[in-house]
Amino acid sequence: MRYSFLLVLLVLITSCHEKAPNVERQYLESNWSLHKAADYSLVSDSVTIPSTVHKELLPLIKHPFKGNHEDSLQWITEENWIYETIFTLDEKTLSKEHITLNFEGIDTYASIELNGHQILETDNAFLSWQQDVKPFLEKENELYVTFESPLEIEAKKAAANPYSLPEGNRVYTRKAQYQYGWDWGPRLNTMGIWKPVYLEAYNDFKIEDLYIKQNFIKDSIANLTAQIKLSEKCTELLKFQIKVNDSLYWEQDYQPKAQEDEFEIHFEIPEAKLWWPHNIGEPYLYDIEVLVSKNDELIDSKTLKTGIRTIELVNEPDDLSTSFYFKVNQVPVYMKGANYIPQNSMQDLVTDQHYEDLLSDVKDANMNMLRIWGGGIYENDIFYEKCDEKGILVWQDFMFACAMYPGDARFRESVTNEITHQITRLRNHSSIALWCGNNETSEAWHNWGWQEGRSQAERDSIWKDYRAVFQIAMPKYVSELSKEPYWESSPQLGRGNPRYEFEGDAHDWHVWHDAYPFEHFEAHVPRFMSEFGFQSHPSYEAIRYINEDETINIKSKDYASHQKHARGNELIREYMERDFPVPTNDEDYVYISQLLQAYGMSKGIQAHRRARPYNMGTLYWQLNDCWPVVSWSSIDHFGNWKALHYQAKRDFENVLISNVVENDTLKTYVVNDKLKTEVGDFELLIKDFHGKVLHREFEDSSTASIDAGTSELVNTIDLNSININVNEVYVVTKYGKNELMSFLEKPKNLVLQPVTMNMTTESVENGFKITLESNAFAKDVFLYTDTKGHFIDNFFNLEHNTKKTIIFETDSETVPVFKYKTLNGLMEN
Repeated sequence: MRYSFLLVLLVLITSCHEKAPNVERQYLESNWSLHKAADYSLVSDSVTIPSTVHKELLPLIKHPFKGNHEDSLQWITEENWIYETIFTLDEKTLSKEHITLNFEGIDTYASIELNGHQILETDNAFLSWQQDVKPFLEKENELYVTFESPLEIEAKKAAANPYSLPEGNRVYTRKAQYQYGWDWGPRLNTMGIWKPVYLEAYNDFKIEDLYIKQNFIKDSIANLTAQIKLSEKCTELLKFQIKVNDSLYWEQDYQPKAQEDEFEIHFEIPEAKLWWPHNIGEPYLYDIEVLVSKNDELIDSKTLKTGIRTIELVNEPDDLSTSFYFKVNQVPVYMKGANYIPQNSMQDLVTDQHYEDLLSDVKDANMNMLRIWGGGIYENDIFYEKCDEKGILVWQDFMFACAMYPGDARFRESVTNEITHQITRLRNHSSIALWCGNNETSEAWHNWGWQEGRSQAERDSIWKDYRAVFQIAMPKYVSELSKEPYWESSPQLGRGNPRYEFEGDAHDWHVWHDAYPFEHFEAHVPRFMSEFGFQSHPSYEAIRYINEDETINIKSKDYASHQKHARGNELIREYMERDFPVPTNDEDYVYISQLLQAYGMSKGIQAHRRARPYNMGTLYWQLNDCWPVVSWSSIDHFGNWKALHYQAKRDFENVLISNVVENDTLKTYVVNDKLKTEVGDFELLIKDFHGKVLHREFEDSSTASIDAGTSELVNTIDLNSININVNEVYVVTKYGKNELMSFLEKPKNLVLQPVTMNMTTESVENGFKITLESNAFAKDVFLYTDTKGHFIDNFFNLEHNTKKTIIFETDSETVPVFKYKTLNGLMEN
């Protein structure tokens, strides 16, 4: 039973003793060793936790990210492995009333032995495991964690099932599904203690969980409830206190009427500052601390950062069809972003700095939402903390993807524990916008032929198991444990269903998988695009890393093993032939492939944004890579921005100018995602590639007013009415401080002039300043260097006799050798 009471705001004269709580935590990070179980041979005696077997083997094997080594390393998953450590405890710790051993994550099938006692068996990598170990502890302790290969276990489970389940035996194991291989990732099915391990020792009790539940906001007053769960049931008089930003105090004495461990404290924050996505406001976070005392002695406290905001998914019939959009603090917000996958196939190699760098790149590209794809992992706490701080919303898939899953009792129990654990773990994060049941499972069942050849009874049984998890259990627990909305499956309807444009969210893979032209994006805009994408080659750095001879050779055997899509290279070339010149040189081909990706994806992003409010979100596939690879990412494995990421930064600006040609008419739209009306002067110029103005719209300039949260058509030009050759001109469109350079023809048809670029370089505080000037219009200027660093802008257009300054951020003090490419240099005019 949960008791609830209202705390009264007090001015405190005295308080309980401000000393450290009695809970002691001892991390077991170092002094581990790893052995191969078959012969107990030592792999490493210097293992630190978190750890995966593959990472520990790196000094002894050929690196799976280099060359063509992935296939030769599959034996690792077939073996069993043993982690072991010895740790000591002092008398003070041993004397505590309660001592628990905590594993935040074990991947996956493990038997845990402490001082000769088997204390735990695990079977779900997405669960935390806690065990009372006080009866087994001594001053010196031996801890063994023995991992069993998932392959044999999965095979036995599959054999016991009366029918086969799509897509293979991976469905029987609750671990990261991408480890089994994907069309952008290797098959590196690893094992290990992939999250921290620690002992907790305490007297009386500790705060097991704290949830700051937001009830409502009225007249700038936030009405909140602190839901507190203690580790033990209590009967003694307790004192609860709440601090907000270390300045406001609430307190209340409470005498439990029986043995209770769950309590609710209702409190208010006056003049509450709201949390907003960073592109439309400040993502303000409060520091909230809850303290619990007994007999005037502080027993435990828990502090968290959380924002005050409301979020709502609006999915209801409207004049157009059925809406799908998010409201934040009662305001419709257009979602701009990408799909996120794990940053490494060996998660223990991902550092805090990796999270900071990648999420800074997300914010810098004007994204306000990431979708955490369901075939990866529930991310580490730091990921959500950074999203909270940076004002990035998170669409959180549960970890189910592209498969039908079993329905036996143990699997259901494990999944239920996983659902409740992850909701409870993440629900205080203001960045969480949506809980989504799975990735493409419903679409696949209905559209991918998975029902063919099965009896009606078999189909009914498989779908019943689906319903039990995604239509019954998940919405139930999301509703009970959090305030955020739930969505059953992404997408709601597959592209095989003609209603996909008009209902729910969409994964539109007509472009790429079905080889439709990029113009399909402009003709078929859904209500919310949660997946669409196109491949490109990664950076020169990544290609050199893949190839053992360190060359930029995209035809090598080494490199071929890093293209996981069966038709990937074929499709890149097919699309390139449609819209761009096709180079014969590999270095140039890589450059054009990135221009191609950015060109096609920009058509989609801009079409989506022009359609606001019909369309209210565009999340492309995909943000990042888990290894060096040819993929759909906009940032490669080494953190290098591809042309797409630079273009997305432009396309995701709050105020967007977008030009599109329809039936020989040039239409200009201005999209305003701000919360206030935008007013600016509008001007449109059509120039030849030497900079001569051939046509001007609004010669005296005209002021245009664009309401908040709208897309407005501000100008049209009948191209047949003006005397121009569309392949010899470009368009400069200006609105307020925003400017766009666009074209009226496909890139391959443009009559670009040869260019000579003047480049100067000087040292600045965080790198080098590069100043460029061209003797003619330069299209898609690509700067590159062998020095590690980041160009703040790249793949840009440069007008005739116009200077442009770029900062190259680097830690290097040596002046880099900067080189450039332009589309002009690859045209055969």
